[in-house]
Amino acid sequence: MVLATTGPRRVGHAPDARDPRARSKRSGGESRQNVAKPERFGSVALGAALVTYGIRRRDPAGLIAALLGGAFIQRGATGHCMVYQAMGVSTGSADAVLDDTSRDDVTGRAATVNARKAVKVERSVTIEKPRAELFAFWRNFENLPRFMEHLVSVRVDSSTRSHWTAKAPAGQTVEWDAEIVNEVPDEIIAWKSVGEPDIRNAGAVNFSDAPAGRGTIVRVTVDYEPPAGKLGAMLSHFFSEEPDRQIREDLRKFKQLMETGEITTSARRVEDSAYVGSTPQE
Repeated sequence: MVLATTGPRRVGHAPDARDPRARSKRSGGESRQNVAKPERFGSVALGAALVTYGIRRRDPAGLIAALLGGAFIQRGATGHCMVYQAMGVSTGSADAVLDDTSRDDVTGRAATVNARKAVKVERSVTIEKPRAELFAFWRNFENLPRFMEHLVSVRVDSSTRSHWTAKAPAGQTVEWDAEIVNEVPDEIIAWKSVGEPDIRNAGAVNFSDAPAGRGTIVRVTVDYEPPAGKLGAMLSHFFSEEPDRQIREDLRKFKQLMETGEITTSARRVEDSAYVGSTPQE
């Protein structure tokens, strides 16, 4: 990832007054804008909704909601997020101008996923089936909604292009077109979203032999941009809609489907409101 800079600095000379980072240092960093305009508008709207909700409740939970709403309103009004500051993240234009030609996905090819905004999820599972069988089943993308409960449908348009529709929070759906950027039979399928997706994402699924002839290790890695940046991912986690858990459940159901031929009713009792895609294992 390449960051735009304001030019070299000479030893012994004061920082350029036009340098936004210099202004940030003089002000202690507190006034630096690190939230992009779309996020600021969204923060104000969300904050107003939370304050209204809190006032109507008139109880301790309502007070917490109102206080949280006030924080969001302040975030939107000032363009400064303390959480982003602590994480070293900026989606604003003040000091995070990204070179679009340098954006790379997990496959190492140019993609639309912004690494500074993206969240990475990695999960794996061991399945007692041969690699070739698992690869062939997964490669037919129309099979995926059978065990990925967040998926509504996958339409295969060509040998490398497909259209995906997935469930989103609050009963909504999101859609994107995906392109395969790397494929090695029985080993890897890598993709990236293309065009103007509702959620920018890129990832890969790898198939490798498990030790001692125990079957196949299936590893899924996904980089995705939450609609509201990393803060959006934190909020989705708060509402138990994190993609990390969804992918873990999807792989568990994939294992059950491939090993037994069906998914039990109890296995389907998972929250399906997560949108796709921590690196814990199995």
